[in-house]
Amino acid sequence: MASASNADHVPVTRKVVTRFAPSPTGFLHIGGARTALFNWLYARHHGGTYLLRIEDTDRARSTEPAIAAIFDGLAWLGLQGDEPPVFQFARSERHAAVAHQLLEAGHAYRCYLTQDELAARRERAQAERRAFRIDSEWRDATPDQWPEGQAYVVRIKAPRSGETTIADAVQGAITVQNAELDDFVILRSDGTPTYMLAVVVDDHDMGVTHVIRGDDHLNNAFRQLVVIRAMDAIEGGWPDPVYAHIPLIHGADGAKLSKRHGALGVDSYRDEMGILPEALFNYLLRLGWGHGDREEITREEAITLFDLAGVGKSPSRFDLKKLENLNGHYLRAADDARLAGLVAERMGHDPDLALLAEAMPVLKPRAKNLNELVESAAFLFATRPLAMTEKAAELLTDEARATLRAIYTALAAQNDWTSETLEATTKSLAEELGLGLGKLAQPMRAALTGTTTSPGIFDVLVLLGRDEALARIDAQAA
Repeated sequence: MASASNADHVPVTRKVVTRFAPSPTGFLHIGGARTALFNWLYARHHGGTYLLRIEDTDRARSTEPAIAAIFDGLAWLGLQGDEPPVFQFARSERHAAVAHQLLEAGHAYRCYLTQDELAARRERAQAERRAFRIDSEWRDATPDQWPEGQAYVVRIKAPRSGETTIADAVQGAITVQNAELDDFVILRSDGTPTYMLAVVVDDHDMGVTHVIRGDDHLNNAFRQLVVIRAMDAIEGGWPDPVYAHIPLIHGADGAKLSKRHGALGVDSYRDEMGILPEALFNYLLRLGWGHGDREEITREEAITLFDLAGVGKSPSRFDLKKLENLNGHYLRAADDARLAGLVAERMGHDPDLALLAEAMPVLKPRAKNLNELVESAAFLFATRPLAMTEKAAELLTDEARATLRAIYTALAAQNDWTSETLEATTKSLAEELGLGLGKLAQPMRAALTGTTTSPGIFDVLVLLGRDEALARIDAQAA
């Protein structure tokens, strides 16, 4: 007979509690950030609680810098937990206590199979081309049969007949034959708990109602349910969580996201690529979840709209160009003073923040990231003589320098240093010289910025101010 689906075990009256549980072995992965986002949004949407757990039981690979990097990335995205984080390793005694409860109640057993015996059985299964399953003769052994002084592990007694169905909130109903489940280890021979046990105990003790995670954990759910249901049989109050397994993120080529596709850590998108947190938040939201054709969704709108029904079953493809385009939208919408501060942090010196903020309205429409803003704002703080790009230097021919002298004379006569007046003066000069406005603007841009690309030339003149602008033109004039 089939076991009840996990959805049947969660009373609808329970307050929603979600969790994000990364392993601190490196940076905050872009896929992990999306998982955190979905957990955060689901809790917010349902008026619930979103928790953090650091799964640091792998002591060799878990590091304090990695933990700090995860917290830093989550804080940048605004995805901090609603309560202080739980550290899994610190709860090892609690995990072991549950293992002993299971052992004493007959839902687990001491297994004295050695590594050599297990290896031999695994090799035999491979030779016979069949799946390897633990079939331990110690499963039903009584205490008087236990060998004295010999090391053992504690294994859960997985059901051997019937089937288990999970009503996954993303993947739909998934059924596994119980015969496929192993009697997996819950307590190692040194008395330390395994990940499979620790996760279940922590989720229960934290009151987690919805386990939203990558679909690479889907097989784990069936094993974890064995522990959950055994503990529920022992003491009650261990309901199944609602599972929601999210497809992984793939690269543009359809392969699983990896280093060859580019940056994997949230910190790289922030520090190296100059992406705004609201842009990455929005992009990750749309990476596997949708609401009609909408692309630009604010944090407040996302809380209102998000639910698991909108999460797709297929892997999403990470598209850097889409992220950059979305980032450009958020740059244009961002507060100028805030952008000035972010740009200043990247400039390697202490620029005039007021000038940077004043320049943002003409700088940000052309930029897709903070690095481009830094590059486009550099002319504001350049010192004379200006360094010239190769293309800018090519524009400054003898003829162009003669034109710059005429421009200098015309602009120096102007005391009303506004873009409107400067534009009118320059156009009048162009007509007088019988030249198109572009013939004047090109050498002006090179002289004023040292480049061939910049905001509108009259905006550049105003931002630099009368004295500096005239000095730069004069320095390049014939």
